Amino acid sequence: MSRIGNAPVDIPAGVTVTVGADNLVKVKGPKGELSRHINPEMKVTVDGAVLTVARPSDDKPHRALHGLSRSLIHNMVVGVTEGFSKDLEINGVGYRAQKQGKNLNLSLGFSHPVIVEPPAGIEFDVPSATAITVKGIDKEKVGQIAAEIRAFRKPEPYKGKGIKYAGEHIRRKEGKAGAKGKK
Repeated sequence: MSRIGNAPVDIPAGVTVTVGADNLVKVKGPKGELSRHINPEMKVTVDGAVLTVARPSDDKPHRALHGLSRSLIHNMVVGVTEGFSKDLEINGVGYRAQKQGKNLNLSLGFSHPVIVEPPAGIEFDVPSATAITVKGIDKEKVGQIAAEIRAFRKPEPYKGKGIKYAGEHIRRKEGKAGAKGKK
């Protein structure tokens, strides 16, 4: 029994969900519109303000797709109503972020600045020189762009310099133990 797959998705007021041919689910809300193909073996039904996903059998692949399909649709509904965001923190002397128009300009200790252009539907916010917020309605895109920004300078374990997610704990290592026993 899939606990996630069996849970119905509540559709809030102001959001319209349509299921088309080939299980193309379109969700339209106040923040925008998202669409995604759901596996054709899953049965997606909209009944008033409730959406349910049903699976054809209890085979393992169908059980896995059941929860996945429901979660993807739920994330689409949350995205068009509230949106998603990821916060990043920059640590290190001289490391900073600036917003230039829509682009993000990162100074990360390289000989050149790193310029990140947001794809469609993604927006950057720089509340301070050491904080970045990635916002959008597509949870998958927001997470991917945040991971790509983090990959420019991952946090290193000795001093903790680099870009990390807000709230992420960096396991620190001890530096060299001095020359013991030498004179």
